[in-house]
Amino acid sequence: IQELNDAIRKANEVLGGDVNKNYLHEGILDLHKPYVDDIILVSPLGKPMKRIPDLIDVWFDSGAMPYAQHHFPFENKELFAKNYPADFIAEGVDQTRGWFYTLHAIGSLIKESVIEELEKANLPTNEVDGRAYKTVVSNGLVLDKNGVKMSKRLGNIVNPFDTIEKFGADATRWYLVTNASPWDNLKFDLAGIQEVQRKFFGTLYNTYQFFALYSNVDGFAFKEAYIPLEQRPEIDRWILSSLNTLITKVTANMEDYEPTAAGRLIEEFVDEYLSNWYVRLCRRRFWKGEYEQDKIAAYQTLYECLETLIKLIAPIAPFFSEAIFQNLNEVTKKHNVKSIHHISYPKTNETIVDVALEERMKLAQDTCSLVLSLRKKVNIKVRQPLQKVMIPVLNPEMKLQLEKVKDLIKSELNVKELVYLTETDGIIKKKVKANFKTLGTKLGANMKEAANQIANFSQNQISEIEIHGETEIVILNSKFIIQNSDVEIIAEDIPGWSVASKGNLTVALDITITEELQKEGNAREFVNRIQTIRKESGFELTDRIKVIVKDNLTMVSSINEYKNYICGEILADSINWVQDIKGPSDDIEVNNTLLKVLVTKN
Repeated sequence: IQELNDAIRKANEVLGGDVNKNYLHEGILDLHKPYVDDIILVSPLGKPMKRIPDLIDVWFDSGAMPYAQHHFPFENKELFAKNYPADFIAEGVDQTRGWFYTLHAIGSLIKESVIEELEKANLPTNEVDGRAYKTVVSNGLVLDKNGVKMSKRLGNIVNPFDTIEKFGADATRWYLVTNASPWDNLKFDLAGIQEVQRKFFGTLYNTYQFFALYSNVDGFAFKEAYIPLEQRPEIDRWILSSLNTLITKVTANMEDYEPTAAGRLIEEFVDEYLSNWYVRLCRRRFWKGEYEQDKIAAYQTLYECLETLIKLIAPIAPFFSEAIFQNLNEVTKKHNVKSIHHISYPKTNETIVDVALEERMKLAQDTCSLVLSLRKKVNIKVRQPLQKVMIPVLNPEMKLQLEKVKDLIKSELNVKELVYLTETDGIIKKKVKANFKTLGTKLGANMKEAANQIANFSQNQISEIEIHGETEIVILNSKFIIQNSDVEIIAEDIPGWSVASKGNLTVALDITITEELQKEGNAREFVNRIQTIRKESGFELTDRIKVIVKDNLTMVSSINEYKNYICGEILADSINWVQDIKGPSDDIEVNNTLLKVLVTKN
């Protein structure tokens, strides 16, 4: 600013103007009228240069930018032609008419000149049709959390610098990108950034910490040979297949200027696939057993997931991804680069993608989700084993897919049996009701009659919708197709069972707890309580312990019967019963029974 001010004074000196005039107002160079009209510059030829008073419109000047910056069509014709039209432009929705339209107006006027220059340079002309850009992103407004435009008068302005200082640039940016599409107005709420910190970055960081904790114990540094996929468990092949499917979807959305959809896909993968499914189901592989192929495969798989994810999020969360990358690469030295931002964006490996595997794992996830919701509904903990789950299968393919993930489902749900039903009539009853929102526009005045017919559908008609996605009804001699989305199907509970449905999937859970099931449930609860004591006592993961329990008639048979299982889970060399425990001990509660225990490192 000072240099420009000095140049203005020098120009006035050459031209005989006021050399003492200061164009700095309160430390800022003010180039607005009327000050700008007093400024006279000197050309290299020594001639005066003044502001041109004639101005079409400031947004017209902006619209001339692609052409004016290269002084096209008067010079730099080939350079201009190589970079025209622009891949995309972006501006606020309130500037659409002024800038976006002007760009096109000028582009249409000079279209022939552009084509001519492209032809001279032997460059393709097929994209030149008067459009100044291929894609436009029309940004919405940032409103307050109540949807009101921010203003000083209302006192609802959020200071962006304070927000970034408190919550971090990455969390703020991720929230802005994933909360609403760029072209929609955004209701800005600081609580939303906190949710992003906790649910997305917190979950991803906890997954990294889990990996780092156990890999440091075992000394994993990705030095072993890469284990071929066919030699890895199905759960590894599934997560890597899903990871590559994610790369495909995220890349497609990014290239289509859909960063919101891309970010949400990554969030879903981190939460539902990686953290709450893969890591949780594989946790035992990381802390139990010898450092052999299965454990190494688990480490390699989780490392690949983490590294790929931070590459995917790097454009939106550059600092978080850089920090995790430095930690990972410092140990493995896989990449000879200084930064994650020097690495290419991930590309899909199609040979890893297994659509059928992803479909059956999704079926397993949905089955588990439904059954776990039933457990919650009837207040039965997951640690309490149950006898069986019944699943009506709609076709042989569904049964085959379920059979392949049967053991996983039983383990996850803590049930003994998975039973397939090929004919649900008489066992699981379903009822159906109309979805007025979708049927209203389709049927109009026939809506009421259609709703009555739908409510009286037979079990066969309901099955037809589930299997084929649609069925047919007749109203006043006219046929109407009723689709899946036009109805809501609800499974009814049967005595001793709890039933739930999601789309075409229905599950029925046997909620009867026998004496034997109760004993096993007690043993599992006991394991959970001792593990908590281990953690609170600061024991190392590999520390062996011994457990002393004060006599208790209610629990003695449960713990003794499952003693080997309990010792294996808590790394105990012994569990002994005594009449009394002298000195410090812990009181624990196991299924409403109080126990006094002493846990010591062996």
